[in-house]
Formats: sequence, structure tokens, C-alpha cells
Amino acid sequence: MTVDVVGTVGSTEEAAEAAMIAEAAVEGGVEVLEGGNREGAYSVYAADVPAAIDARIQDNSDKQLVATFRTIRVGDLDLPLRPDYGTAGREIKLRANFFPVRVPAESLFEYDVAISPSTNIKRVKKRIFQLAEASSEWRRAGLTGKVAHDHAAKLIAAAKLPQPLSIRIPFYDEDEEPPARSSKAYKEYTLTITFTQPLDSQALTKSSSCRIDSSSELISPKPLLSAMNIILAAHPNRPGGGVMVGRNRFFFPASERPTPLGGGLEAWRGFYSSVRPAHHQLMVNVNVCTTAFYTPGNLVRAMEEFRNSSFGARVNAFVKGVRVRTTHLGYKKTVKSVFNKSPRDHKFDCAEFGGRISVEDYFMRKYQVRLQFPDMPLVDVGGAKSNYLPPELCEILPNQPFRGKLTDEHTANMITVAAKPPNINGAAIAGRGLNELGYAQRADPLGAFGISIGREMAVVPGRILPPPGIKYGRGEPDVDDRASWNLRNVKFHRGGQLANWVVLLIRDNNRDEFDGVRDPELMTTIKGFVDMCSKSGMTVAPGPPFILEAVLPPKLHTDPTRDAAIGIIRQSIAKLPRKPTLIFVILSNGDKHIYSGIKHLGDSYLDVATVCVHAGKIRKEKGQLQYFANVALKVNMKMNGINHGLDPKSMKWLEEKPTMLVGIDVTHPGPGSVKGSPSIAAVVASVDRYYAQYPASMEIQETKKEMVTNLEGMMTARLQLYRTKNNGALPDRVLVYRDGVSEGQFYIVIAEELPAMRAAFRKFTNYNPKLTIVICGKRHHTRFYPTEAKNAANDGNPKAGTVVDRGVTAVYEFDFFLQAHGGLQGTTRPTHYYVVHDEIGFTADILQQLTHSVSYMFARATKAVSLVSPAYYADLACERGRCYIHKLLQGLSSSGTTASSGTAAEEAVMREATALWHGGVGGPQLKDTMYYL
Repeated sequence: MTVDVVGTVGSTEEAAEAAMIAEAAVEGGVEVLEGGNREGAYSVYAADVPAAIDARIQDNSDKQLVATFRTIRVGDLDLPLRPDYGTAGREIKLRANFFPVRVPAESLFEYDVAISPSTNIKRVKKRIFQLAEASSEWRRAGLTGKVAHDHAAKLIAAAKLPQPLSIRIPFYDEDEEPPARSSKAYKEYTLTITFTQPLDSQALTKSSSCRIDSSSELISPKPLLSAMNIILAAHPNRPGGGVMVGRNRFFFPASERPTPLGGGLEAWRGFYSSVRPAHHQLMVNVNVCTTAFYTPGNLVRAMEEFRNSSFGARVNAFVKGVRVRTTHLGYKKTVKSVFNKSPRDHKFDCAEFGGRISVEDYFMRKYQVRLQFPDMPLVDVGGAKSNYLPPELCEILPNQPFRGKLTDEHTANMITVAAKPPNINGAAIAGRGLNELGYAQRADPLGAFGISIGREMAVVPGRILPPPGIKYGRGEPDVDDRASWNLRNVKFHRGGQLANWVVLLIRDNNRDEFDGVRDPELMTTIKGFVDMCSKSGMTVAPGPPFILEAVLPPKLHTDPTRDAAIGIIRQSIAKLPRKPTLIFVILSNGDKHIYSGIKHLGDSYLDVATVCVHAGKIRKEKGQLQYFANVALKVNMKMNGINHGLDPKSMKWLEEKPTMLVGIDVTHPGPGSVKGSPSIAAVVASVDRYYAQYPASMEIQETKKEMVTNLEGMMTARLQLYRTKNNGALPDRVLVYRDGVSEGQFYIVIAEELPAMRAAFRKFTNYNPKLTIVICGKRHHTRFYPTEAKNAANDGNPKAGTVVDRGVTAVYEFDFFLQAHGGLQGTTRPTHYYVVHDEIGFTADILQQLTHSVSYMFARATKAVSLVSPAYYADLACERGRCYIHKLLQGLSSSGTTASSGTAAEEAVMREATALWHGGVGGPQLKDTMYYL
């Protein structure tokens, strides 16, 4: 999920960070890792517990291992080996949420499990395994307490099992009685368990301990890691234990009361667990997580709550996939969708009652049930054939994660629920987390496998990098411990020209909005903003700007994306006597439909830059100057200015040779989108010697495809613009920061995207620059906790500039964790940088310090940001692209309903998306600017 934070220009980095915090899909649902506010007492986690760096690191054996890599040459499609470890910065010690896993010397044994007759329903598979474990055949085969499985297709055993091995399972649901073998309801499944391979439990430890040479082959950790994760998941995922969401997240409602989110949902806090290899040690990474679950209760009331929680909230997105129990007959069903008729309206042929009858009358006559909500839409609980039920006769079953798209209200509440500082989260992980997961007490089947897990977090070395020097056109800012500064007494590095601009006042019947174009406070506010732009170094045309207003029609559920309102706005702009360079939009409220429509209108149809501010924020006296300053940051960049740069010392590496910094990202349609909605790819690249301006290429592509389809064309466009801006010269070095790629896709990047980049280089005569590709990862669960107060920020998080490349990083490859920014809320999440291709030949210090410095160059904030700037810009460009296909992402096709599945339907959706996209941004005024900021 991506949280749309609209109109919050006054806290741009905070808004973007909040969006990142809430952005983590769990099989279509939403999980929040950490986040929240600054309430509660802050302290350093486990500050009174002595902390010594792990002996496996203290002896420097990891450095000795890395030294052996220098004579090894890896292939073009292999990940580069670590060149060295970083040494820059002040050394510190940090706890990491990793715990040592001790494994037995004996082998483990892997088995495949086949279910006959086959089924793809996860719920049914899980029930089959539950029944199998309770069966006498399971016990006679010697499986009880000695195996672990994934409730699907894989089983791990502590000792060899007899072969062949099959177990027959009479099937019935949890609340049913076992049917007699002669009954028509009797159904039987057979589990066939087949030996696959032995697994050397010591393989990972051996591979991370030995010296390697050019003839050695690195052992693949995947089979053993997969087996260990299955074993460690067995206890929390046992019947009557926790609720497993996805593959690695476990929730225990019995031990911590869920928190209501409103709108039919509640938040559950649980724990993530995953086994990872580290130097000389197998580790388990444990983290806290929070996910939305359905609140058990009557379905019709939950539907009403959800619909009322946010304008445009679609009830179908709420009910799809939820399991219910009917109150009139007591059977369980899964809701497929909402029907477009109510019990009162829908009639069907019923021979029992002599002809056509409404659903309302049928339930009265058949079951003597008088419906209390006869006008609420029916829900379809059928399989291949529809079966419509009144939702008031359905009760939502407990323990169900919500897999749809959260409303804005849910998202805000979710972040608040997850508002836990590092000392609270650290204690929860090491205490309740290890206990609930069964690690502390070595719960079955850990004992049978001879596996034990340490109780203390790993202690690893880290360093705090000093901040780079920030350069303005005039004046020098004071950078504080939180990597933040302000615009006081400084002028932009290069001021843009603010001329021929207009103000568009949106009137949407909100109490905070201005009272029309003649409102004296409006003129005062505009003057205050103009003064801030001038003071910051921009050149502003004399005289007040032209002001127009758009009075929007009322919100109607028949127009959920407010197309009529966008039409009114377009008519208002069309009255302008000439095309402006900027439209300064004063929004009435935070309506995401209005925001998206304005951005789409300005970018794709009018070729005019837009900046949106919130009336309720810009007119508040408290914090108004800061708000003006943050808006000025965006305006200056859109007018081709430069807000700030780095001082000569921090620019040294960038100035050695002409270099282009590139950011790449792909964003996908989220839960609740029309099936087949496209993904959006963006490529941004620097074009000036200050590394400030990053124009973008942006395209739609196949749905949910992670790799960039037209990367060759998009990179070619970026290089062509670079050449145009640099008197025909091309960069000698290209450094790519690639966002949004999981670890399992690293090799796909170098197999597919690397050749596309090289193909773009070949478009230019005799051009072959040095290319390095660095993956940026935010969706990971590694967290660091300072061991001493002097090395901690005020909120107990690590200080800005903290970098870690030893202890919990890759054993062989070139990666590091960097927290360039000061924590904004909750427990700070570092960014994981992973080099997958390196022709430039970076050392650890150079790449880490460069990445750190470039994190201070994010133009729309006066602070270092959590994600290196080029990747952050690519993410913002993708988010802008979502505005163009906003309707599809809200689950509405041109007919106003969710598209059906099937190739033809998905092709129709892509045609509709292409029409909505309207060529993207192609106008001469915008296409080579940072319009997406």
C-alpha cells in the first residue's frame, strides 16, 4: 500500500516518511512496521546491560575473510564481492534485532508433500495438516513432535522417515463433527510424503567461516534457510497458537488486546521472524509489526462503518474474501463480492413459494427472519454459481487479516497504534517476542531438532559519519544532531524566476477555506508567501498574481473520484487569458481525489506546473513561516532553481569525473485496484554539475511487473537530456540507485536491467561509461539500538549518519545499512544498500560517504532523508504517475465497477489506463523539469 498524504506541504519529509512507514503489503493486506508520534518516555534500550561486540566480529575474522576476495574475479552476472569494510566516522556499538541460532551437527531431512485430490485453497490445506497431525497414522509414522511443515508442500524432519509414506485424512471443518464414511459429506485427502534431500545443518556456518579462493564455489543458503524458517514457524503457527500472516508474521491476540481502528477493522501487534546467515553465525531476525484485522461481528454493521469511514470508501473492497458464518443456518462461507441489489429489490424464482419473490420476503417466509437492513446490498457467497445473502445474516469470523486497501482514517490510526519508541520495541522483541514465538523456552519442535536460540540481541560495530557541508547561494546553515537545518539567513543556491503565475482557490464547503478571492486574509497570506520566496533568493514578478476560484459541486457517492469537481476546476483555468508557468493551488481540504485530479490536469493536459497547499495549514499563524519556506523549496525547484548543494570537500568524488546519478523505481497497483491496472516505472537522472535537478522519464507497463520494461528507452532519454544540458558531453560514470527490488530479484536486475542500460549506452557513438548499480531496500526488518546514551538521539534511536556494514550484513557481498536521517517517529528504519554491479570500483568508505552526502541533497526538505535522493525522487515520480490512473487504483473502471478477471478484461483495463495516462508528461514546459516534486 502507498499512503497518499495530500496537501501536507508544510511537513513534506514527515509526510513522505509517514507514507513509507505505512507502506508494506502483506499478500494484499497492510502491515505497519513501526511509526507513530512522540508520546511516552524515551530511553536507550537495555542501557544498563553491558554490551560487548560479538566475539565472531571482535576477532576480525570477517576482515580476514574479505581480504581473500581481492584475488577473485566474479562473473558479469554475479554479485560483486565486498571490497573492504568502512572505517570512516566515529566508532560505536549497536544492538541489532538478531539472535544467534545454534543448530545440531546432524543433518536435517527435506521432504515434498503432495495432497490428493489437489487443492489450492490455503485454508483447506492448513486444515488437512491439522487433521493429519491429530491422526493415529501420523503418530504411527513417528512424526509427532519430530517434523515441521509449511501447511502446504514442504516438510522437514529431524530423522529419516520411512518410505514410501502416505497418510489418509478424513476431512471436516473445525466446528463440524467427523462425517461417517458412508455419508455423502464424507471426503478424504491423502498426504504423500517423499524424501527430497539431506540438508547439512552446518553448511552455512562452514561457508561463512572458511577462506575461499578462485576455485571455490559458494554454498547456496536457500534450502537450509527455508528449512530453518519452517522449523521456527512451527510453534507460533500451531493449532491454537498464533495467526500467521504471509510467511513470516505471527500475531497473538490472546496476549495483547487488539486496538480498534474504526471502520470495521482493528490493529493487531505481532512479530516478524526470519532466519538469516551472518558471519560465523546463523541468526534469526525478530521485529515487531502491526497489521489490520477484521473486527469480528455482524457484517452489515461493519460494512456501514467502513463506508462511513472515508468518502469514496468502497464496501466491495471491505467484504471481498472475508469468511463469515451465517446466523440462520450456521454454515461458513467466503464473500466474493457485493451485489448491486438489496434484499428488497432483488427477486428470484422460487417454486417453494409459488413464483418470483424478493429476498426480503423469502427470509421472512422461510426462516421467519424480519430483515432490519433490507436496503443494504446483498453479498455473494457462492462458488461458480452466485449465492446472495443479506449481510445482516452473516457474522465475521475471528482471526482474519484484512487484505484490502486501508482508508485514510485507517492509515492514520494504524500509524498511531504502531507508535512505539525503540526502547519499547526492543523490550517487546527480546521479551514477549521470543516467548510467543517459542524461542525462549525452546518449544517443540525446536528441541527435537536440537535447535536453540540465544536470548540476547547481537552487538555489532557501527560508525557515525559526520554530516557533509551544505552550501547555499549566501549564508551557511547550522546542521543539528538530527541532520536538520532551516532557511534562516540563507539564500537558495540558485533562485528561480516566479513570473506569470496564478493562484487557484478551491472552494469545497470546508470551514478552514478562504472566503472567496476578495478575502483580505487571502491577499495577506499570498504576500507572506511571496516575501518568503524573495527572501530565499527567488526573483518574483512585481504585483499580486491573478487569482481565480473554483466552487466545487457537493460530494456524491455516484461520483466517488469527483470527476465533476475536476471538470469545474478545468473550466476555471480555461478562463485564464494566457498560459501560466505555475498554478498555486489552495486546497479546501485534503481530498485525495481533488489533489490527484489537479496534478493529472496540470501535468498531462495543461503542461503547467502546480503546487498544492492546504488552506487550513497555510492560513494558520503558528508555523506559517515554516510552511511558506517548505512550499518555497518546491516552487524554486519547479522553476528550475537549485535549493542547496554540497560544499567542495563533500563534492570531491563527484567532481573527479563527469558523473550521472540515476534513480529508478517501479510502483504497483495496490489492494482494491481494478484487476490488471498497470505498474508505473520512473527513471530520474541528474543533469547539472550541482546534482540538484533530476528530470524524469515515466511510463506505465504490465501490471505488477517489477523490472522496468522500457528501461533502454528511458535511460536513453535521460542521457540525451544530460548531453543537451552539458554542451554535448556525456558522463564518464553512471551510478544507479535502484529502489523497490527485493533480495530475490537481485539477479533479475543484472540479467535484465543491466543489459538494457548498456543498450542505452550503445545508442551513442563509442560510448561505454563505468556503471554501478546499488539496490536501496526499505522493506526489511533490521533495526539498530544504541548501547550508550551518548551515541543515541533524544528519542533513543541511533543518531543521524549511523552506518553498519559488519555483523548482520551479507557474508560475501557488498552491502551496508545507513540511517542518514534523524528519526521522525517510532523506531527508525535504516536503508539497506546492496551493490549488485560495480564497474566504478567503489571502496566501502567512498560509497557509504557518497550515499550519506547525497541523502542531504533532497530538494524539498531542509534535512537529510531516509532514502538517498535519486531513489527518493524516482519514488515521488511514481507517486505522481498514480494520480493519472487514480480512478483505476480506486477500483473503478470506465463502467464504474471492478473489472472482471481474464486476459480480455485485463487488456481492456490497460487500454483504459493508456487513455487516462494521456501520454504522461510530454509538454515542452514541464517534461524536462522536476514537476513531480
